[in-house]
Amino acid sequence: SGPSHAEETIVRDLTLITAASKDLQTAQYVQELFSNHYFRLYTNTDVIGVETAGALKNIIAVGAGALHGLGFGDNAKAAIIARGLAEITRLGVALGASPLTYSGLSGVGDLIVTGTSIHSRNWRAGDALGRGESLADIEANMGMVIEGISTTRAAYELAQELGVYMPITQAIYQVIYHGTNIKDAIYDIMNNEFKAENEWS
Repeated sequence: SGPSHAEETIVRDLTLITAASKDLQTAQYVQELFSNHYFRLYTNTDVIGVETAGALKNIIAVGAGALHGLGFGDNAKAAIIARGLAEITRLGVALGASPLTYSGLSGVGDLIVTGTSIHSRNWRAGDALGRGESLADIEANMGMVIEGISTTRAAYELAQELGVYMPITQAIYQVIYHGTNIKDAIYDIMNNEFKAENEWS
């Protein structure tokens, strides 16, 4: 898992990802098998962390795309990635992951590439939402699964069950599943209770 658009990997653009397994030797075997001069693997035994990072980043990518579609600038896009990483980490840690995993390739690396690139179907879906397209039309026109849509519901429900604070995920859930106006959802987040920016806060 990690920042690896297929469009770039297939033309042998430089790509670095994570091979995760509870068994380090298995991860090392995969690392040695696939690493070459343009494709490099790192190992990680935190399977929960790598898996949750890979899934949850799609939610934040939808949100980042929506900000772009609405015309917001780089400040807002950087903020959603940073604050998105914080809530991804909170949920992952609640599930037993190591917080350090989220600062690696499968965490912030994958989040950056998915949350900023036109190659990302989740980002493109969010961009279309921000420009006012309906979810039904977006899904029909995309021709591919938009993972962030179903993942949003799963993450929202899991966060509710575990008592994990995930305001961005909650806002995207309300937009997708309850028809909340995107601008209203954004300004609700901006008017949330003030907080300190501590570790995963």
